[in-house]
Amino acid sequence: MTASSDLQTSVTEPAWPDDAIEVGRLLDAWGVKGWIKVQAYSADAQALFSSRRWFLKPADDNKPAVVGKAKALPTLLKILAVRDHGDGIVANIEGVTDRSGAEALGGARIFLSRSSFPKPETDEYYWVDLIGLAVVNRQGEELGTVAGLMDTGPHSVLRITPPGLQAPVKPDQERLIPFVAAFIDDVDLAERRISVDWGLDY
Repeated sequence: MTASSDLQTSVTEPAWPDDAIEVGRLLDAWGVKGWIKVQAYSADAQALFSSRRWFLKPADDNKPAVVGKAKALPTLLKILAVRDHGDGIVANIEGVTDRSGAEALGGARIFLSRSSFPKPETDEYYWVDLIGLAVVNRQGEELGTVAGLMDTGPHSVLRITPPGLQAPVKPDQERLIPFVAAFIDDVDLAERRISVDWGLDY
C-alpha cells in the first residue's frame, strides 16, 4: 500500500477542538508495519496513551501542510495502539500499514483536546495546566509566572519567570522551585495561582 492511500484511509474532517493543546510530535517510522515513533513534550504522556484521536498540524505553520507528493497532511489520526518503547513511545495508526506511510507523517505536531485528558488523581496536575499560573509566597510576594517545568526524575521543578520579565528568559534569570509538598502549599487552578513556601532571595 502506498503512502498516499495510507493517509487517505486514516483521515476524516473533524472540527478542530477549541481546547486543543500541543503535546508532542511524530518523528519517524518504526519497523515496517506502519508504526511510528512519537516524541512527547511532557514526561507525563498519559494523555497520549489514553486518547484515540490525535489532531495534526505541520511541523512549521508557515509551510504548506503537505506530505509525500502534494498530498494533504491529515488533520486527524485514529490511533489503534500506543506503547512505551525504550526511552520513547511508538504508535500504530489506523490505515497506515507500511513504513512509507509512517515516514510521510514524520515531523507533524500532535494536538489533543484538553477534555480528552484522563482526570488526574488528587494533588496531581498536568504540566499544561500549571503553565501561566502566578506564583505567590506565604508573605504575599509575587515570585513570577510558571513558564514551564523540568523533570528531574524524582520530582518536577517549576521554571518561573520573575515579575517584569517575559519568557523566554536566560536560565540564570529563572526561579526554580521543586514541585513537592515541602514547598508547594496550594495549587488553585480556578484562581490560576500557586502558593509556595519560598523566599524572594532564594
